[in-house]
Amino acid sequence: MTSLWPRVEPLLARVRKPARYIGCEDGAVVPVHGRSKVAWLLAYPDVYEVGLPNQGLQILYEILNERDDAVAERTYAPWVDLEALMRERGIPLFSVDAHRAAGDFDLIAFNLSAELVYTNVLNMLDLAGVPVHAARRRPEDPLVVIGGHAAFNPEPLADFIDLAVLGEGEEVIGEITEIVREWKVGGRTEGSRQTVLRALAQVPGVYVPSLYDVVYEGERTVSIEPKFDDVPRLVTKRTVADLGRWDYPRRPLAPLTEVVHDRLAVEVFRGCTRGCRFCQAGMITRPVRERPAEQVRTMITEGLRRTGYNEVSLTSLSTADFSGIEQVVSGIVPDPTACGAPTISLPSLRVDAFTVGLADKVSSGRRSGLTFAPEAGTWRLRTVINKLITEEDLYGAVESAFSSGWSRAKLYFLTGLPTETDDDTRGIAELAAGCVRVGRQHTKRASVTVSVGGFVPKPHTPFQWFGQNGVEELQRKINLVRGAVGKGSGVQVKWHDPRASLAEGLASRGDRRMGAVIERVWRNGGTFQEWSEFFDLERWTDAVAAEGLDTDWYVTRHRTEDELLPWEHLSAGLHRDFLWQDWRAALDEHGLPDCRWTPCYDCGVCTGDGLEHIVASPVPPAGGSQGTGQDLSRGGEVPVKVRT
Repeated sequence: MTSLWPRVEPLLARVRKPARYIGCEDGAVVPVHGRSKVAWLLAYPDVYEVGLPNQGLQILYEILNERDDAVAERTYAPWVDLEALMRERGIPLFSVDAHRAAGDFDLIAFNLSAELVYTNVLNMLDLAGVPVHAARRRPEDPLVVIGGHAAFNPEPLADFIDLAVLGEGEEVIGEITEIVREWKVGGRTEGSRQTVLRALAQVPGVYVPSLYDVVYEGERTVSIEPKFDDVPRLVTKRTVADLGRWDYPRRPLAPLTEVVHDRLAVEVFRGCTRGCRFCQAGMITRPVRERPAEQVRTMITEGLRRTGYNEVSLTSLSTADFSGIEQVVSGIVPDPTACGAPTISLPSLRVDAFTVGLADKVSSGRRSGLTFAPEAGTWRLRTVINKLITEEDLYGAVESAFSSGWSRAKLYFLTGLPTETDDDTRGIAELAAGCVRVGRQHTKRASVTVSVGGFVPKPHTPFQWFGQNGVEELQRKINLVRGAVGKGSGVQVKWHDPRASLAEGLASRGDRRMGAVIERVWRNGGTFQEWSEFFDLERWTDAVAAEGLDTDWYVTRHRTEDELLPWEHLSAGLHRDFLWQDWRAALDEHGLPDCRWTPCYDCGVCTGDGLEHIVASPVPPAGGSQGTGQDLSRGGEVPVKVRT
């Protein structure tokens, strides 16, 4: 493996943001390749400044480079200016760590956090000189892997990938490495690619699309069957039972140029049991597994020291739900060499878990705007989607924030939700105006930004049977919100392009036939489709029509209970009948409380895999004995493990 740097470096003076391509970050590894080491290229199908902060990629990067039998480097999608020069000069996709050609690696593994990056995956494979279609790859070509939340329906990419990993990668990535190493040491002989794929299909959580036959009758999928007896009929996600055993990243990457989320990120827990019916992440990452609170505090202290950051983001699906959150935040001690106390950022806040005490603790640093996600404008619709927060909850959280010195808040909402009426939609503006009124009791500068996104139903959720709203209907509802916001109200409205929501709907619930559509979009210049300046819905609708498919059939129609969904052979651990019953409960406007503190609903995750919800041990008081955590909803101590 030789470096492409002598060919890449002369081009950097001709492109924007050349620092995207040079590597050399604090925390990066100097890779030492070898014939007995499996070489992974971890790829993020977007530009460097978007992909660098991705924690999943950073975690796997460290774990692989700690192994004796593996080495890992990283790559990101080159921006259009460098890509044009690379194609003109015949320079293939390269790693940023040592600038090695992507095609020289044993595996290229893509982290997929959203569906509109699918065309970038094809573009990066083509730029790497790897055959885009998996069936055309030779033994010497890399294995192409996908993982991440958007990989839970890999069928639209089935023709282009060799395997998909469902769920969390910390453990499974080592098992894949061992199998690929045997293949590599054995010489990767002609015909052996099929053999190694058969072996990989035996690894729990690994799905090999080429080993399954899919049969269609008309528009519907009627059969999904493995081709061989040793290939599992159902592939179930991988879950790390004890997050405390995986305190990564230990050496977080500190970039040399500005990136999005340009701060230290520390994951405090995974999973969510709130049961929001629209939320794929909450469904597919069950059960809740909190990181030990003392470990969180150590990761924060060490991470700030290593990176030089003075801001830390505590990440999860609902950070304020972390049982030790107030103790952790109050226990952060600034690096004496840094300038001032670190700023604490708490994304994904639940308004019914945000308190005055927490507001006081996070307001000690720079007061950027706080973000809350009510999701729907009325209690009725929040009951439908199982976001069981009241107006009093929201106003209480806003009161806590503004009374502690904050002056701005951002509220996330969805529109196009099941059973939504115009009164529900206008309720978004009414809630926002109410928050401004609460805020202006404390500061005349109080303002609220409303962000409205079109709802896209996702696989493995109760709403997977719902037909999403079309472009015109979503735009009409956005206009309703805008029209309901009065001038001088202190409310600003922003919204996601409904046309992009339609394309996302095509990709998220598509079957294997959608692969030809994605390929057409890519070949017609459709890269960076998640960027508004490059997105073009006509590319998508024209490609659907050219393949003889129907956009409305994939996107806007409701599914029936007996329909075989394209991802039925893949499991996030949830029982199908649980999801269907929860969908019917939504239509009946019946909510379900958080299952951590109520009898088990038998969704399938805990009982099926023998897992438990894990709640962090509380942080001991400084200089004192172990403290006692309190669960206010039950009136007792927080146990380390809670079986539902």
